[in-house]
Amino acid sequence: MIKFGYKASAEQFGPQDLLEFAVTAEEYGFDSVAISDHYQPWRHTGGHAPFSFSWLGAVGARTSRITLGTSVVTPTFRYHPAIVAQAAATLACLFPGRVWLGIGTGESMNEVPLGITWPEQKERFARFREAIEVIRRLWTQERVTFDGTYYRTANATVYDRPDKPVPLYVAASGPAAAKLAGRIAEGFICTSGKGMALYADTLLPAVKESAQKAGRSLSDIELTIEMKVSYDHDRKRAFEDTRHWAQLALSQEEKVGVEDPVEMERRADALPLERAASRWIVSSDPDEQVEHIRPYLRLGFTHLIFHAPGPDQKRFLKLYSEDVLPRLRTAAAREQAAAR
Repeated sequence: MIKFGYKASAEQFGPQDLLEFAVTAEEYGFDSVAISDHYQPWRHTGGHAPFSFSWLGAVGARTSRITLGTSVVTPTFRYHPAIVAQAAATLACLFPGRVWLGIGTGESMNEVPLGITWPEQKERFARFREAIEVIRRLWTQERVTFDGTYYRTANATVYDRPDKPVPLYVAASGPAAAKLAGRIAEGFICTSGKGMALYADTLLPAVKESAQKAGRSLSDIELTIEMKVSYDHDRKRAFEDTRHWAQLALSQEEKVGVEDPVEMERRADALPLERAASRWIVSSDPDEQVEHIRPYLRLGFTHLIFHAPGPDQKRFLKLYSEDVLPRLRTAAAREQAAAR
């Protein structure tokens, strides 16, 4: 079954505003809410960075149906993986069947300001794999003694955990993490707007190949993607709203080594608006939105989480739920029927 979620932008809004947006998303029929997990935002001016696990507890208490997750937490540096395991397990006890944990290898801007030395990708990925092993053991075993390369526990127990382990979603922007997701995770997460070849030729084939080698099916994995969409009845407004997230248009070379939100903001603000909008599906026509999203449905994504850039999130939720989601559900049903 296709799921449509709402991305709570913790870098853009404070915790109380985000809470109200999440409640509104449930009222308007969205299926899930995912929150980012930053220590520092992408922008200093007007930036925010509420603590994701505290916020999820508040949202769970104010809602009754939507599923809740992180997109994504880094369980390797400022958080010990045992603490991440404890936090997610507590949420799952409070809101049974509604919590999933999205994890990734992280970004330096959230770790370096705390005095952490940011290592090369090889070490980050090795830490990530080891952290997953720690989390899994703590969710399924008692008195866990673990002596790894990077993490250690001695007779550790997560005392409050759900009967069934929390679904684990692995984020990937390249084939190594995608293969890891296919091998061990209940879900896979990526973000839209990076060229369809990345998803069709690299990420999804890596997930599928690894899943098959592990004796699993691609249907066992929640294929999740954050969709960058800017929709409004006023096309100019939809276009201009993307300015709030211009940093997404910065290349990897332009962002590497930047851990200061003030500097990231300066670089993003220097971009022309056309480039700021390049990562987003910008439209005032709901059918146009659907046609741009349809290729992701054809690739088999089953959980689409919509991230809107503008300041009026309640307006977006209302318009998108009324204009676009019904059309998307119809399109998704047709694509799934055609694939059978």
